[in-house]
Amino acid sequence: MRRQLVGLLGCVALLAVVGACSRSKEGTKQAEGKDAGGGAQAAATAPATPVRVKLALNWVPEPEFGGFYAAREKGEFTRHGLEVEILGGGAGVPVMQMVASGQVEFGIAGADEILTARTRGVDVIPLFAVYQTSPQAIMAHASRGAKGIKDVLSSGTVALEPGLPYAAYLKKKYGFDKVKVVPYDGGVARFVADKNFAQQCFITSEPVAARKQGADPSVFLVADEGFNPYVAVVITRRELWKQQPERVKSFVAAVREGWRAYLEDPAPANAVMGKLNTTLDAETFAAAAQAQKPLIETEETKARGLGTMSRERWETLGQQLVDLGLIEKAPAVDEFLLPEFTGPIPKTSP
Repeated sequence: MRRQLVGLLGCVALLAVVGACSRSKEGTKQAEGKDAGGGAQAAATAPATPVRVKLALNWVPEPEFGGFYAAREKGEFTRHGLEVEILGGGAGVPVMQMVASGQVEFGIAGADEILTARTRGVDVIPLFAVYQTSPQAIMAHASRGAKGIKDVLSSGTVALEPGLPYAAYLKKKYGFDKVKVVPYDGGVARFVADKNFAQQCFITSEPVAARKQGADPSVFLVADEGFNPYVAVVITRRELWKQQPERVKSFVAAVREGWRAYLEDPAPANAVMGKLNTTLDAETFAAAAQAQKPLIETEETKARGLGTMSRERWETLGQQLVDLGLIEKAPAVDEFLLPEFTGPIPKTSP
C-alpha cells in the first residue's frame, strides 16, 4: 500500500540546485504506455494529431492519482488535444528536477516542496491541487482512547520522520519529550503487534492496511492541528506556461474532468492502476478511493471547482515554513500563483 502501504513524505535531494523535499518511500519507478483511451465522441472532436506531453507522478499508481488515469481512460486528454504519457514514480524520483529541466511537461509535488524549490530559484508553478485537505495523519490504537494528536504524543512510541515539515510542526506545537520517536519503516506490522505504538500515515493508506490485518486504528489528521499544505499538486515550469498557455490550460481542464469522473466512479481507473501496481488488491483500491473523497471534494471546490487553490493557503504555508526554520523567506505568492488556477473555474471546451 502506498508509501509501502503509503503515506510518507521523505526528504530526498532532487537537484543540487533545488535541494527540494520529496517523498521517501520504498518502491521503484514505473512507466506507462501512451494514451489508450478515448471514445468515439472524443475522437470526433479532438485534433487529428494530439500533442504529446508527459506527467511524472511522485509515487506508484494509487487512488491519489486516480483522476489522471480516469482522464486518460475516458478520453478527456484526447478530447482536449493531448496524448499524455503518465510516468509512475517511486522512492527518490526527482519530479521537481524533471519538470524544471523540461524532461517532462507536468509533474506532481507537495505544496511545501514547491515553496522550498522556489526559494532555491526553481521557477515551477502550481496548476491544480488534488487534495484540499492533506491526508497526512497520525494513527493510534483506538483502545488507547486518544482524542487527538496531543494525546497520542503524551506517551508510548510514535514512528515518523522528524525532518519532515508536518513533524517539525507537531514537535513545535506539542513537543516530543513525552513520547519515544522512532523511524517510520513504511509498513504496519509493528503497529498491528503493539497497542502502544502509533505512526504517521496517509488516511487513505496505512489505516486501510491495518484494518485488513485486524487492527482498529484511530486516525487524526495533521490538518486539524493547523498544518494543511495542498498535496498532489500538478506543476509545470513557467517557461512552458509562457510559451504554450492554451496547452497548459487544456491539460488542467482535462485533469479536472478526469477527477470528476473518478470521484463519481473510481472502478475503471482503479482497474487500470491495479494492473500497474499489483501490491494493492481491488478492495484496497476501492477503500482508499472512498477514504480520500472528502479530502478532494470540499465545500470550496464545490463553489470554485476541483483543484482550486487560494492565496491565503499558500501565504499561510509559506509563513509556517519560515517559522519552522525550513526556509528563510516565503516566496511572494503573486510570483507563482496565477489567477487562471485559483477559481472560480470557467466552463471551457477544447
